[in-house]
Amino acid sequence: MHGSDAGDVAIIGLGRFGTAMGEELVASGVQVLGIDISADVVQAMKGRFTQVVRADASNIEALQQLGVQDFQTAVVAIGDNLAASILVASALIKLDGPEIWAKAASEQQAEIFRQLGIKHVFEPEKNMGQRAAHLITSRLSDFFDLGNGFALAIATVPERVSGKLVRDTRFRSEYGVSLVGIKNEDGTWDQVSPATKLIAGQTVLAAGPNNNLERAFS
Repeated sequence: MHGSDAGDVAIIGLGRFGTAMGEELVASGVQVLGIDISADVVQAMKGRFTQVVRADASNIEALQQLGVQDFQTAVVAIGDNLAASILVASALIKLDGPEIWAKAASEQQAEIFRQLGIKHVFEPEKNMGQRAAHLITSRLSDFFDLGNGFALAIATVPERVSGKLVRDTRFRSEYGVSLVGIKNEDGTWDQVSPATKLIAGQTVLAAGPNNNLERAFS
């Protein structure tokens, strides 16, 4: 498999994170090349991605033979082995082909990736911890940090605005929060307009500053 389509993705490191990402991409119709240095892992992953191969991804010649330079995106999903992940990231940078995303298991690892020039860094454990903290201390039912202090949240309409039209609430003027969608009883979603009437207990999708989202629905 050699990447050619705009969505082709090479994932290096097939642990839980890399496997989950790859399977989700495949389910979405993306061509995925999985690379791991372990023969046992590669054997176990056969048939789950478009192609799975055993290779030392820190070797630029191995990457070139696999055609990784032609892929749109390459993901360093090793995470728990700092030295290996840095070597792989360095090889991908030298390859000068795909856009690089990298998983970091620590802030130190994330900072090293950024110093290497990698703009897209995952910090799944840190992000999950932050997300859980927001959910525990607020009335939000889900929380998605978009970075730079901005987030999306799924929340419940509070009693104090029940019966009001969106334009008559202070979500935007006081909190800087915009209501993006509202969930119907059948589970479908509709867009929110200024004339949408809110009922306590309804589920809405909101966007705004992290801390203000919590305050808006408290």
